[in-house]
Amino acid sequence: MSTPPATRPQPRVVVIGAGIVGCSLADELTARGWTDVTVLEQGPLPAPGGSTSHAPGLVFQANPSRTLAEFARYTVEKFTALEVDGVPCFDRVGGLELATTPERLADLHRRAGWAASWGIRGEVVGADRCKELWPLLDESVVLGGFHTPDDGLARALLAARARTERATARGARFLDRHTVTGIERRDGRVTAVVTDRGTFPADHVVSAAGFWGPVIGRAAGVDVPLQPLAHQYVRTGPLPELRDATAEASRPILRFQDRDLYFREHTDRIGIGSYAHRPLPVDPFAVLPYDEARARGLEMPSSCPFTPEDWAPSWEDCRRLLPALRATGIETGFNGVFSFTPDGMPLLGESRELRGFWLAEAVWVTHSAGAARAVAEWMVDGRPSIDVHECDLTRFEQAQRSPAYVRERGAQQFVEVYDVIHPLQPMERPRPLRVSPFHARQERLGAYFLEGGGWERPHWYEANARLVDGLDPLPERDAWSARHWSPIAAAEARTTRERVALYDMTPLRRLRVTGPGALGFLDRMTTNNLRRKPGAVTYTLLLDESGGVRSDLTVARLAPDHFQVGANSPADLEHLLRHAPADVHIEDITSGTCCVGVWGPLARELVQPLTGDDFSHEAFGYFRAKLTHIGHVPVTALRLSYVGELGWELYTTADLGLRLWDTLWEAGRELGVIAAGRSAFNSLRLEKGYRAWGVDMTDEHDPFEAGVGFAVRMDKEFLGRSALTGTPPTRRLTPLLLDDPASVVLGKEPVYVDGAPAGYVTSASYGYSLGRCVAYAWLPADLPAGTGVHVEYFGEKVPATVAEEPLFDPGMTRIRR
Repeated sequence: MSTPPATRPQPRVVVIGAGIVGCSLADELTARGWTDVTVLEQGPLPAPGGSTSHAPGLVFQANPSRTLAEFARYTVEKFTALEVDGVPCFDRVGGLELATTPERLADLHRRAGWAASWGIRGEVVGADRCKELWPLLDESVVLGGFHTPDDGLARALLAARARTERATARGARFLDRHTVTGIERRDGRVTAVVTDRGTFPADHVVSAAGFWGPVIGRAAGVDVPLQPLAHQYVRTGPLPELRDATAEASRPILRFQDRDLYFREHTDRIGIGSYAHRPLPVDPFAVLPYDEARARGLEMPSSCPFTPEDWAPSWEDCRRLLPALRATGIETGFNGVFSFTPDGMPLLGESRELRGFWLAEAVWVTHSAGAARAVAEWMVDGRPSIDVHECDLTRFEQAQRSPAYVRERGAQQFVEVYDVIHPLQPMERPRPLRVSPFHARQERLGAYFLEGGGWERPHWYEANARLVDGLDPLPERDAWSARHWSPIAAAEARTTRERVALYDMTPLRRLRVTGPGALGFLDRMTTNNLRRKPGAVTYTLLLDESGGVRSDLTVARLAPDHFQVGANSPADLEHLLRHAPADVHIEDITSGTCCVGVWGPLARELVQPLTGDDFSHEAFGYFRAKLTHIGHVPVTALRLSYVGELGWELYTTADLGLRLWDTLWEAGRELGVIAAGRSAFNSLRLEKGYRAWGVDMTDEHDPFEAGVGFAVRMDKEFLGRSALTGTPPTRRLTPLLLDDPASVVLGKEPVYVDGAPAGYVTSASYGYSLGRCVAYAWLPADLPAGTGVHVEYFGEKVPATVAEEPLFDPGMTRIRR
């Protein structure tokens, strides 16, 4: 709970940028009692010339990201309540996304599923209803549409003005014509913002500068992985069909994603935006200042000259969809600049390099109010009220931060804005970027690689295709679930259950924590008991102050003051570094090491002849660690298994990785060893009910509702303990088995109980050992095993049943043998 404004200290906050994000942030901060807020803007107010000044204002809430959907929902709620001089800041005209191909129509059903999962009203409608909603359409080219009645148009400049007035009334000040020239710091913390018109002391500085974010970042010594690109927008001449229009807009905002186009009304004209053209990258360091841009004939710095040659193909598509446009032309057009990141998500949070320096960047008008609220909560309360790990500025690996990578991936995000993207679909370039030491061997085995965190990750191996012949026939998959999947995964899963397989676990993040205070520090930071003898491995949790699961860890105590920590994301390292005392050293060792998972009932037969140490169950029990040798290779062996079978994770340095792989491979030939990929791994881990942080659980969930309460020791002190009240959860992460053996879902689908949406799927995979698709979902906690539910998959209600977990080997006999 927030501290009452009367007793809360008053930090000095300087926000750089008075676009919709900066103004919204000032409003949110002052509403929470932080009233010493100064907003600096290099251009003139109220229209300073950034992306907000030219934004067309479309707000569509449905999104595959639950976080972005919530940001958009809050933006609609906030802007709907605002007006300036009697003019509302939001027109709830609705949204309509069109399908002109069967693939797009199927995708609209998928989008409708997201909407139901996130609590957004919407329905897939036929061509006739599309025509009713937009009479100018040629319905003969339309197969259907997705109608969202609560979407609409944000008047971004007006909303910025309204939020400025609210913040000003509480004590904030807004200063235009102030160009930032430097950021001052002392002892690793920000202390002031320097401008051409004076210096402003600050305890917190927030860069909300939009596509100028990299410029501000450089002044602060902070990397901002953001690529500005120009995007075409035009207004037509007046249309006779709209001559009687009096409102700015009355029809839904329209998206023609099959041609990368969107449309909105401007009274008797139509505004059209296009993503169909080639990427037009913009150097943020070369954008003209406001006055110079005006002197050169540009409306504002964010408005680049229109390029008619890029527009021509789109104009033909527009006139095909809206025949009325054939009687008019383009009245005005410009190429407007806005921001893209390598993964298309915002950049939010406090910098690791410079404490007190925050980013609120790459945020579009659609998500502006929601993102501003999240950052304000983060600053004032210590955490946002919703999960924002997808937006956390620490999420990118160092290998993903080069200017070339940011430029290339940012441009590709522009190209793919309206593409139908499969949840497993990787970007094509630049690849390969990060490879394990085993990569050459994996290529030789015909690995099918996907990508995560820049790593090439084998999902299956064509060398195992021969093993498919021995399987019982698998149900035929639909075209969508068959993408980036192969029946070879079933063969690899079965071989893991019956013999032994090698899994490349190198992309798992590894931290080395050492020093006299290491034990006490890790024990205070995590939920489980780490005060165990060297050689112990512990599954434990990192919680935030509110008791939410910010990560799960495996902690191996290798020596009294030496721990190896298996973590999830760069944010884990950031969190631990932020809290570490002077006598604790934390190092990310992932890139310099590698890991092979050796799992299956024959795992002991494979590794025991290769080592002089005793790998029997009695001498090397489950959740134990040992420093040993495999052949000539020194390894850290952890007896862990995320697939529910006997085995070990074997770690060594990257230079010895290939020798480790070859040693295991040669020794395993007579046992029928195979290499297995992530597709089989995901199936096996879901059969055991093993959670994946960031997918199945986040800091929005406490350990008990997430099903990991066994890792919490309430008889010790740890960060977040006081927030765990012991109140029975109202929701829980629930295992489902789809009733039909031929049914498959992939994740994020809505789950219906008694005909009403009650939750959503997190992870799902076919359980080859069970002969059913396994899905985990957040559902009401009072649903007993055996309850029938339905999962909506592309508009179809698929029956499923609540199950008891673990679904496979509940006695854990296979792991502990």
